[in-house]
Amino acid sequence: MSALPLIVFDVNETLLDLQTMEPTFERIFGDKQDMRLWFANLILYSAALTVAGCYVPFTDIGAAVMKMLADTQGIKINDADKQELKEKFSTMPPCREVSAALRKLRDAGFRLFTLTDNLLEVQTRQLEHGGIVDLFERRFSADGVKHHKPSRQAYAYVERELGVGPSQLCLIACHTWDTLGAVAAGWEAALIKRVGNDILGVGPQPQIVGGDLNDVADQLIARHKRRA
Repeated sequence: MSALPLIVFDVNETLLDLQTMEPTFERIFGDKQDMRLWFANLILYSAALTVAGCYVPFTDIGAAVMKMLADTQGIKINDADKQELKEKFSTMPPCREVSAALRKLRDAGFRLFTLTDNLLEVQTRQLEHGGIVDLFERRFSADGVKHHKPSRQAYAYVERELGVGPSQLCLIACHTWDTLGAVAAGWEAALIKRVGNDILGVGPQPQIVGGDLNDVADQLIARHKRRA
């Protein structure tokens, strides 16, 4: 019988509802769609800084990107705006199916972990606020290796910490840039097609694609039941 892979979850938007941040951006920028622009640029510049060899904590990049976008529109960002962004980001609720789907995976024998670009203390607060922190055996941050995902070093960090090879790990994320990095590193991967996210027709592909975490969990359980 083949061993079940260790399941490693992305956190932001994969587990937690990023759309709950839209009112903050609508208030500051006048358009809730600016939240998507902010998050896309947050990922862009976290990757760019990593490629350039200049590690900056994810929260600091988020604040800098918000100011950059505001500057392009002639909007002034004050300390209260920055604090609201930080607070909203740290207290996003889980997506509605997440808690039950995590328990389904755990009941099926899968061990659950996280790997996020967030600082460990931010991630811990997020998961505690969402009431799901105890479902994960360990939580990992890219800060531990000073390389944001999808850098190969971020995934290798988890491998070293858990003492396993890449083929023993499966990433679940709703971002193609993350599943691309994991599959390129030799992991299995599953993509959740949350709003605004879908597969990219080039590069390494996830083995599983689902509409939400419950769908992905069912496919993972079936896939590894067949292998057993």
